[in-house]
Amino acid sequence: MTNDLIKTIMASPEMPRLLETLQAEWEAEQAHRHAFWADVDENRKAEFILGEIVYHSPVYGRQWMVSTNIIRFLVPHVYNHKLGKVAVEKVMIRLTRNDYEPDICFWNNEKAREFGLKQSAFPASDFVAEILSDATRERDRGIKFEDYALHGVSEYWIIDPDAMTIEQYLLEGETYTLAVKVNSGKIKSRVIHGFEMAVEDVFHWEE
Repeated sequence: MTNDLIKTIMASPEMPRLLETLQAEWEAEQAHRHAFWADVDENRKAEFILGEIVYHSPVYGRQWMVSTNIIRFLVPHVYNHKLGKVAVEKVMIRLTRNDYEPDICFWNNEKAREFGLKQSAFPASDFVAEILSDATRERDRGIKFEDYALHGVSEYWIIDPDAMTIEQYLLEGETYTLAVKVNSGKIKSRVIHGFEMAVEDVFHWEE
């Protein structure tokens, strides 16, 4: 797709004007992004996507319950085996153009050992899980799906609490391939060594 866009611009007699316009738009967007970083409130979930600030409303119970269910298993596994670091919700991943706060993410030791205690922006993680809601569904399957792949997130889970399904995508080149879509049995990470969960534990609403 990138090569096709470049070829289209190169073939146009308006290429110089298009480049000037793109540069001006890029500079304006980055100025807005710097303002976002200056004003971002650590107590409110917000992302910077395609030049716009996206604020998130409080989630429904099913969203945070799914997140909590995964973390109950994931965090002990990662830390007991010294595999890296796990972050939830309010951790900002800064990519080339956009800034995201994934629901759950994991970095391996090679990346995580460089993190500082007062660091507020982090590089693309090795694993991301996004839990769908009505407000986030389009972005999770759209711009984030594309952007995570372009920035080398090796494994991406899209979790649908309504359908009670988990889609596991694995990176091939700069695009994702669906490995499995499950609503029962177990799902096993390819990136987080040895980690697997029963699907029913992910969608377990009652104690």
